[in-house]
Amino acid sequence: MHFPWRNTAFLLLTATALLASSAEAQQRRVTINRVRISDAQLAQLERQYRVRILDGDYWYDARVGAWGYWNGPAVGLAVPGLSIGGKLTANASGGGTGVFINGRELHPLDVAALRTITPTVLPGRYWLDANGWGGYEGQPAFFNLWALAAQAQSRGGSSWIHRGVGGGMGSDGSCIYYIGGAASATVGC
Repeated sequence: MHFPWRNTAFLLLTATALLASSAEAQQRRVTINRVRISDAQLAQLERQYRVRILDGDYWYDARVGAWGYWNGPAVGLAVPGLSIGGKLTANASGGGTGVFINGRELHPLDVAALRTITPTVLPGRYWLDANGWGGYEGQPAFFNLWALAAQAQSRGGSSWIHRGVGGGMGSDGSCIYYIGGAASATVGC
């Protein structure tokens, strides 16, 4: 016996499933500090800052504006103070160095980049702001990272660059810069 409504029901269910999977495929998947960012918030950020944010898992330090891929080193500087994602955690960069900045244990490549600016990078817990000022957690500033980069250059210090997916961060010893895709920034000159 043939039931024509069965074919109609099957077609409706198939069409609904295809539309649902198509909508899921168009959704973005970006997490910042382990919190998924909504498509609407991503669209707003991309419009406001004229950048394309690739799907992926990122960490973001709102105090200094540094960001990177989850379990990786810093790959860029963004606008500091954005209220996006979750709280920055100690393990965001994979750690293993004993050097913490704004609660994040630095990746070994972050520490290597710091050693090109100043040879002494001691394990400890530090804070750093977007103007380059930093110090021990809970204490006043005692260094300026941008000034240290300039001093390294004036002493014939080395420049450095760290390339990441979609961009790179580096210094000529007097300026620290980020270059990538549709965005670039120079800070600390």
